[in-house]
Amino acid sequence: MNQAAMFQLSYGLFVLSAKKGQKENACIVNTVQQVTTTPNRITVAVNKGNYTHDMILETGEFNVSILSEETPFEVFQRFGFQSGRDVDKFADCDYYTKAENGFVYLSKYANAYISAKVVATYDLGTHTLFIADVTDAEVLSKIPSVTYTYYHQNIKPKPEQTKAKGWRCKICGYVYEGEELPSDFVCPICKHGAADFERIE
Repeated sequence: MNQAAMFQLSYGLFVLSAKKGQKENACIVNTVQQVTTTPNRITVAVNKGNYTHDMILETGEFNVSILSEETPFEVFQRFGFQSGRDVDKFADCDYYTKAENGFVYLSKYANAYISAKVVATYDLGTHTLFIADVTDAEVLSKIPSVTYTYYHQNIKPKPEQTKAKGWRCKICGYVYEGEELPSDFVCPICKHGAADFERIE
């Protein structure tokens, strides 16, 4: 099977935000979809390793910021390449505000936000699928939504030429040096698995 075929699917990129007590957190996801209009419902699959996952599981609420093509790489680094268990992702961040539900959304770099309340969950092994009713939504700009392809072609820095042999993460560029990449290897930067690595010579 050629795993590269999966990259031909089209994805948007989103900042998924949650709150537990006074702690705000968010992560990058590419799995938000509208599934019905009546009732207005969306789904999002979240990796169980993400702190945001645990917050949503406990509170049953979240916001989605739909990222636009103007989003700089710094946003992906801030919300995607570090854990909210270790850092405050909103420290020194001046481009967010709160929705009526009290949860944050990006007031810049997002062309819309959606607030949602979980109505069902499904265990998918590594991920939990949250099905949620849309409780609020607002359009913030007319800038087109960023897709996974646009991110790779226009936002993500191109990997530097390296003489190292090993495996390069196709998501963030991290290089694992070694002849064989363990099948259960997880990138220490962006948390993607071995399927998202390519051989480099």
